[in-house]
Amino acid sequence: MQPPRLEIKNIVKTFGDRRVVDDVSLRVEPGQVTCLLGPSGCGKSTTLRLIAGVEMQDSGTIHVDGQLVCDTIYRLPPEGRSIGLMFQDFALFPHLTVGQNVGFGLKGRDSATQVQALLTKVGMSRYIDDYPHQLSGGEQQRVALARALAPKPRIMLMDEPFSGLDDRLRDDIRDETLDILKAESTAVLLVTHEPGEAMRMADEIALMRDGRVVQQGAPYNIYNAPVDIRAAAFFSDINVIRGKVQGALTQTPFGQFLAPGVPDGTEVDIVIRPQHLKIDFDRHGRGPNPTPQDGTAARGVVERARFMGASSLIEFRMEYDGSILRAVVPSVFLPQPGTALWLMIRRDRCFVFVRA
Repeated sequence: MQPPRLEIKNIVKTFGDRRVVDDVSLRVEPGQVTCLLGPSGCGKSTTLRLIAGVEMQDSGTIHVDGQLVCDTIYRLPPEGRSIGLMFQDFALFPHLTVGQNVGFGLKGRDSATQVQALLTKVGMSRYIDDYPHQLSGGEQQRVALARALAPKPRIMLMDEPFSGLDDRLRDDIRDETLDILKAESTAVLLVTHEPGEAMRMADEIALMRDGRVVQQGAPYNIYNAPVDIRAAAFFSDINVIRGKVQGALTQTPFGQFLAPGVPDGTEVDIVIRPQHLKIDFDRHGRGPNPTPQDGTAARGVVERARFMGASSLIEFRMEYDGSILRAVVPSVFLPQPGTALWLMIRRDRCFVFVRA
């Protein structure tokens, strides 16, 4: 069996008395895009710097194609690791032309041919004699990609390289960049703090918090089976309903919820995303009949409703305790404030977590 293109094992990095990277392990295969996702300060960029060789880990190992490139004794320099780097600021040399930027560091008689081929690949060949200040942000991004590809790296490390672009351009450049990297069978490790970007780009997501990877897997699995309430909340807005377990069940105004293996008396949070609440009309003070799938309906009064473009957001003040729950429905649904409606919760879309 072939080893992964990139493998890091039990990496630790400490600054002062703070563990910035805490026992992180990852595997990235050729042509695979893995996103390090998490809030600012969680250790994502430091992990990239360790892999690139800019920083030295305190413990753990880094392998490329099964070959050791760094442990606490042996350290291959950054230029010997066959790793490309792309950053948010593009880092193009302002005094060099586009062609000179891409060819920087290339040697040999065919370097001019390589530069032309790379610029053609990223759609920038006609700008070969221009300078970076003459280019738009998207054009600079393409040049930065061509320069990063010039040494033919086996691994590409990307630290929020698209965050400086406007939204519409960002989607196009992002997709083009990943198509090129996948075509080259380059293993990609990308840092982002935006869940939507990670979901769109990644084959696998490693969710980081406080220096550790708290959950890792395919985007679908991470989103639909979060490891805890903080992981669920990182990907989207959530509603939280509190309860207490008795006989592996939690009684709520929405009916009973299963809590297998949780001791009696334990307080739990029942989490559901706004798009998974079901809304029904009030029938002279009565709501819909209970169902096994959706449980019991609870009545709420509309506080406000807002049209969001592709969907509508409605906030309800619940009659049973005065709490606020938010529902998202497709298209236009804008009930007037003060309108009484009934909410039901899909059991297959709920998460039950022991309250921290």
